[in-house]
Amino acid sequence: MKAISGVFASRSAAENAVKEIRKAGVPDDQVTLLIPGSLDQVEHEVESVPVDDTEQSGIGKAFGALMGGGVGITGGALLVALIPGVGPISALGLLGAAILGAAGATAGAAVGGKVDAASSEGLPHDEIYVYEDALRKGRSVVIAMADSDESATTLRDLLVANGAETIDDARHQWWVGLRDVEESHYSKSGRNFTNDEKFYRIGFEKALHAKTRCLEFDQVSGEMNAALEDLQHQYPGIDLEEAFTTGYQRGREYYQRVCDESQKAA
Repeated sequence: MKAISGVFASRSAAENAVKEIRKAGVPDDQVTLLIPGSLDQVEHEVESVPVDDTEQSGIGKAFGALMGGGVGITGGALLVALIPGVGPISALGLLGAAILGAAGATAGAAVGGKVDAASSEGLPHDEIYVYEDALRKGRSVVIAMADSDESATTLRDLLVANGAETIDDARHQWWVGLRDVEESHYSKSGRNFTNDEKFYRIGFEKALHAKTRCLEFDQVSGEMNAALEDLQHQYPGIDLEEAFTTGYQRGREYYQRVCDESQKAA
């Protein structure tokens, strides 16, 4: 399974894309819509969810109540949770629950092992930071799981046709927003950012992998060194260690900073 994602400036366009994906035959548990909002907006979302499956196909009944910022579901379709560094997010379906869980979200009631069984394979842990950046900017994100290259191509085309910005474009814009600050910081070491940017950025993004970004440095240093070794094998003879490791540390600092800023704004 492979995750195919799109970022939407318009929530209505994102909702329409989800409808089209379902019409294309993608099962409900393999597609999700992530929507940002204030706690008041989130509570309104919960209250407006139909209680009968016949009212709106693919939505179903939400279970639970607001508990510590989250609404839990068990087999239902709406989950509301708090993502560190982002804030309250609502998501549709078990795939949404899995994505929010991978992002470190706090969701009130447990959704059980069904999430792991149905939705964990192919989760885009290395893309979650891009989703979070889009959600912080008030955008919506649609994610669907493809079981073949043909299906992946179909889903990408469908998302673009409905107005989606590709995840690669969203990732590029995210880096553009950070680049000047990172260049200034790195250049103070006397090194050339233009020459080293590729490997600096690889390290920066590696530090944002959802499985490791919340761990202490001594818990991830082994993985960082392994990633560095792999990179050195890919680019033999290139002095990339300082660029990669500096970028990795800056990525960890960046994630901590956005989490701190989110807590202050709450």
